Amino acid sequence: MLEPHDRLPDPPRTDPVFDDDFSRDVDPARWIAHYLPHWSVPERSAARYSTRPEGLELRIDEDQLDWRPEDAPLRVSNLQTGVFAGPLGSARGTHRHRPDGLVVRTETPTRVMFAPERGRIDLTVSASTDRACMLAAWLVGTEHSSPDDSSEICVFEIDADAVGESSRARSGIKAHHDRRLRTDMAEVVLPFDASRPHTWTVIWGEGKTIIGCEGRVLRRLAQAPDYPMILLIDLFEIGPAGGTYPKTATIHRVRAWDH
Repeated sequence: MLEPHDRLPDPPRTDPVFDDDFSRDVDPARWIAHYLPHWSVPERSAARYSTRPEGLELRIDEDQLDWRPEDAPLRVSNLQTGVFAGPLGSARGTHRHRPDGLVVRTETPTRVMFAPERGRIDLTVSASTDRACMLAAWLVGTEHSSPDDSSEICVFEIDADAVGESSRARSGIKAHHDRRLRTDMAEVVLPFDASRPHTWTVIWGEGKTIIGCEGRVLRRLAQAPDYPMILLIDLFEIGPAGGTYPKTATIHRVRAWDH
């Protein structure tokens, strides 16, 4: 259980540098509505979503294709704030997260729309309770300056079967190809139903990372990336298709401040 003194700092009193409640749909100047499009093809990487009064509803539809045939069964609807890709057929690109020979399949111009090196991000979401789904939010190194700049701050990964009166999530840092950092992931317990709106916070920079939820610190890590990081928020269906469609989760608001 979290102690009362383990409270997150209040948000800065200054205006956020990034603030989106999706009341005007998905802004293409802020978001790419594809999941790592360079490693796949558009008909497989494109997000399915709907705009609602309460925010943006990410969807997995029954006719949605797997992200890559090699990863099947795996379907995803994702928003991200930038992308970098090398030439067709190359292994250069943002988030080389799989060891099975990712290559660039779609020519994708580099776009770095929002990629802070340090700061604070607050994300208000409602997780999915649909079969085999996971809602996640990650900060990922762009790699456009160096392939070493590849780590990930995993703000949260929430499996649908871990949501209830008390919920569980995974959170921490994944080093990937960055030898300056080490992977440090842990399961955290949320004393509430994560399918209801709740706010996650990540604060990182100067060698420290803090991850919290609903105003309480969940993880303190004595390491932090120090290069541009794009934000990804995504809904996955992991496993064979089944159950009721569409499967959904909601992003209510995203706010960010720099240091």
